[in-house]
Amino acid sequence: MKPRSSVPGAWCALRAAFRRDLLLAYRHRGDSVIPLVFSLIVLTLFPLGIGPEPGVLREIAPGLVWVVALLACLLSCERLFRDEFLDGSLQQLLLSPQPAYFLLLSRVLVHWLAAGLPVTLIGPLLALLLSMSGPGYWALLLSLLLGTVSLSLIGAIGAALTVGLKRGGVLVALIVLPLYVPVLIFGAGAVQAACLALPYGGHLAIMAALTLLALVLAPLAIVGALRINLDD
Repeated sequence: MKPRSSVPGAWCALRAAFRRDLLLAYRHRGDSVIPLVFSLIVLTLFPLGIGPEPGVLREIAPGLVWVVALLACLLSCERLFRDEFLDGSLQQLLLSPQPAYFLLLSRVLVHWLAAGLPVTLIGPLLALLLSMSGPGYWALLLSLLLGTVSLSLIGAIGAALTVGLKRGGVLVALIVLPLYVPVLIFGAGAVQAACLALPYGGHLAIMAALTLLALVLAPLAIVGALRINLDD
């Protein structure tokens, strides 16, 4: 029997999955507010703990904003596949004749639009609260734009590995935090270099390479982890 054309079918399935995931994210748009509120609370409380001196806050601003963004993305990863796993639609997705690689990549990208992108856009405002110097704002925005994509993809791996557990939040953190470290180092380093009027293009280039690597490899790991959980 002659096989059906896979490319048009895969593209249609990808668009349908993307629209579906966007609709689900819109219906649960309250979940996108949680990382933003978390970020604002942490950045508001932190000066109360170390003092309001602008010089001290300006010095620690690049690393602190990046740590808060990292934790905010991690906070939203636990339930990335949980609802679909419980209602059985995740199993149907993996049994679909269309490539699960692209369907799950669509799911992760929608998660980034709902959680990572708002954290990216609010990053300069958080830095302003910490009196960060002007040259660092663009570096912060660009580094967050690249880095939060990697954070969502890496976090999705942890969510896929723990999707069958009732309380896998702590385990997700233990799995993905070591993988977050390179993104954190180069992201905060780019902002720090910009604040010191030093070149930071190398940091952003490395972050772009990490993001491309995650885009290629993370969906493969997600598919494998989900298949393992569904086969148990």
